[in-house]
Amino acid sequence: MTSRRFALIDRDGTINVEKHYLSDPDQLELYPGVGAAIRRLNRLDIGVVVVTNQSGIARGYFDLARLDEIHTRLFALLEAEGAAIDGLYICPHGPADDCDCRKPLPGMVEQAVADHHFDPARSFMIGDKEVDVELGHAVGAKSFLVRTGHGAKHVDGTKADYVVDDLPAAVRIIETLV
Repeated sequence: MTSRRFALIDRDGTINVEKHYLSDPDQLELYPGVGAAIRRLNRLDIGVVVVTNQSGIARGYFDLARLDEIHTRLFALLEAEGAAIDGLYICPHGPADDCDCRKPLPGMVEQAVADHHFDPARSFMIGDKEVDVELGHAVGAKSFLVRTGHGAKHVDGTKADYVVDDLPAAVRIIETLV
């Protein structure tokens, strides 16, 4: 087990602008400051893992090949800003499927832990929905709800440890916690 800490970050609505079942790589747009925020995490030697429910696959809106194209663009946009992601984990299942990877269940984080050997209880979960907050709590991580994406709708009643405007604001707090 490494002592390195990790940020577990939701994709849609947190890293990139929410597009309702994003299925076109050309429509992927990073929120302002996201590249710089992830670069700051990289410089702090905090691992960065993206965990994203992608039920559009189960619903037939797009396939895994198209999702790979979207993620290739995501990596390229971040690389252009000097930022890097250590891993990207998806749940391709729908809400009615019986899987252990759909947030808030911990399957994607368990896979990330198996690949990167970190303690999820020392991690930070950042997302725009209460399922992200619930996932963070399920694995013992500090949770952040961002107001981007769907986040503004979830502020009232959230169980998040921190409510922030966006990913850069979450990273500013993380910098004080490490």
